[in-house]
Amino acid sequence: MAHRIAPSILAADFARLGEELARVIAAGCDWIHFDVMDNHYVPNLTFGPMICQALKPHAVSSAGVAVPIDVHLMVRPVDALADAFASAGADLISFHPDASSHVHRSIQAIKARGCQAGLAFNPAEPLDVLDWVIEDLDLILVMSVNPGFGGQGFIDSALRKIEQVRARITASGKDIRLEVDGGIKVDNIGRVANAGADTFVAGSAIFGQPDYGVVMQALRAALARR
Repeated sequence: MAHRIAPSILAADFARLGEELARVIAAGCDWIHFDVMDNHYVPNLTFGPMICQALKPHAVSSAGVAVPIDVHLMVRPVDALADAFASAGADLISFHPDASSHVHRSIQAIKARGCQAGLAFNPAEPLDVLDWVIEDLDLILVMSVNPGFGGQGFIDSALRKIEQVRARITASGKDIRLEVDGGIKVDNIGRVANAGADTFVAGSAIFGQPDYGVVMQALRAALARR
């Protein structure tokens, strides 16, 4: 499965979001990642569906190709905001199983809106729920930091969880993406890929750097060297 790099706009300059989106798309990103926090499930507050709706028309490459919007919901409850982000133009929506009263129902509600559905797992969260819903998923997101803040360091034990998720995906026989979010840098993206990830969320590693294209090339070069 081809690698995907998904810059997180959580690390972008909020005063210039449209310009930041254009720059990171021009640099060659594959997806745009929205880290949605509610100051309830996690101790921070970021942005809602209106921001997604405003940026959706600008999530297009210079060749006119739409760049998928990947929404990671760190919210409780899940269903109402998932529906709102689907209406706002999200292409993929992931949520945390412990934030939903009925995980299977939430997955089906997202898919019914025409979006791809994913589950996200915190660093210390067990994977048991996958025994029951993996065949309904398009994406599994492994958090390699504790959710709630950008700019944190990668938690090495996440590599074991990535390996375990990859084994489950392989056993399922399904075409499911394995995304990793938290502390992804040029110097560790190869190890994360070797553990089984194919999609990489990068925030501070890209945004705030002088040249987004240079960083994107360095990330892809590190993946190619592994």
